[in-house]
Parts: sequence; C-alpha cells; structure tokens
Amino acid sequence: MEPGSDAYEDILYTVSDGIALLTLNRPDRLNAWTQSMTRSVRRAIGEAAVDPGVRVIVITGAGRGFCAGADMGLLQDIGGESPTSRQQRAGNEDAGVELPNPSGIDVASHYRQRYGYFFATPKPIIAAINGPCAGLGLVVALYCDIRFAAADAKFTTSFSQRGLIAEHGISWLLPRLVGSALALDLLLSARKFDGIEAQRIGLVNRAYGSDVLLKETMAYARGLADTVSPRSMAVMKAQIHASPFQDFNTALALADTEMAKSFGTEDFREGVAHFVQKRAPRFTGR
Repeated sequence: MEPGSDAYEDILYTVSDGIALLTLNRPDRLNAWTQSMTRSVRRAIGEAAVDPGVRVIVITGAGRGFCAGADMGLLQDIGGESPTSRQQRAGNEDAGVELPNPSGIDVASHYRQRYGYFFATPKPIIAAINGPCAGLGLVVALYCDIRFAAADAKFTTSFSQRGLIAEHGISWLLPRLVGSALALDLLLSARKFDGIEAQRIGLVNRAYGSDVLLKETMAYARGLADTVSPRSMAVMKAQIHASPFQDFNTALALADTEMAKSFGTEDFREGVAHFVQKRAPRFTGR
C-alpha cells in the first residue's frame, strides 16, 4: 500500500525524510474518532513500523482540532449494543498487522488490547496536538511516546460528562504521567485545561504557539530521524514500556544484556566513527 493511498479512511498518510505523518482527517467534525479511523490508524502505524524508510511517526489533526473524542454517532450506536457484541466488536478492532520487534524485548504481551500496539511499535510515535483533544482523542494522545501541544489547545477527559468511566486504559496511563490526585481531578471533573497547563503537569512534553507547533514537532522528529540510531530508539522504547512490569534488578539485568549486544552492532561502530571524524552520522539500524 503506497503512502497516501485512498485505501485509508478518515486519515491522511505521507512519508518524507524518514518521517511518517499521519493526519486525522475529519476537520469538519474536529476529527472525531470513527471505527474507520481505528482501522486506518492501526494499518498506517503498522505500515510505518515495517517501512525501512520510516524512522519516526508523527500524529496530528487536520484543521483546527486534534481529535474531539468519539463521534457522537458512534457513541449512540454503542449505546444500543449488548456488552457481548461490544466486546466482539472491540476484538475485531484489535486485530491488526504484526509488528516487528528488533529489540527482542517482550512489550506486546503487556499491551495486548485496543491501542497498546502504539507501545509495541518499535519506532517513536509523537503527537502534535494542534487543537481540541477530548475523550478518546486524549486517550490516543496518551498512547503516543512524546506529546507536543499548541499552547491554546483545549484538553478534557470528558468521560464523566457522558455518563462513562475511565475507559481505554486511561486509568492506567494518566496517573503514571501526572500522579493519582491530578488524574482523579481531570477524570472526575472533566474540566477543560489548555496546553500550558498540560505542559506544567507533565501531560505533554512541550507547548508551542499554534502557528509553529507542527514545524517544531517535525524539526524534533527530523532530529531523531537524522542523528540517532534507530536500533537504540527501538531498544530504549521497549525498555521504557516494559519497565512497569519489572522490578529494578530485572530492568538493570536487561540493560546490561542489551548494552553488551549494542557493542557488536553497526550502529555502535558508526556512533563512535561519526563522533571521532566530526561528521554527520549514517546509522543503518543494524
């Protein structure tokens, strides 16, 4: 499937300079999430994961929003489903492409369902949150590895105001980023907050003016694509996402094992050579 193919529904997908740009594309609905989007995003990330020309994945929204949450039509349909049929539908949504695992570290078994494949993808996934980010849209952003936001972007968990609960793993994700008290504040109140507060509480890495957000995000992504080892990124991402299920001794032993492996790689030799020779690196990921 070629990048930008019409086979993707409700998203745009392009690849340039080592970066896959995935754009949620329902700007007239603030990119409200659909079942088609679920399938398309999973296929696009799977395609980027196996594409040797892609080193970093960026997700953003078309128009003035990132993702305003689940489409209200989808919520209405779900409201008429039985618990059994909903579980079956969720299982179908979870079926997707097989992801490569160059690190050899078991991540996928810890994140088997829904959007856990973001964590199992061996390439960094960066969210450029350009506008309203609510409900399911916020959940998707939290599954990304790094988040940049527009300073005036509006965030809300929204679930409590829809008569829902902390769904899609957000009760596990959010406290790990902002702590239990703040997570409860954001979940119970469903209050709105902006990108400046999101940066202050650790929900996003950086907040930028909306006019430069995508430019700054792509510049950061290009720095990863051009100057660091793809193999190093894959292993470090796996280490981080496996660590919640390890004790310190296990994490340290894994690091020692992976460091020994790194010494035998092309990327290690290139990492030393380009530093000594004072030139731009030419990492291969091997």
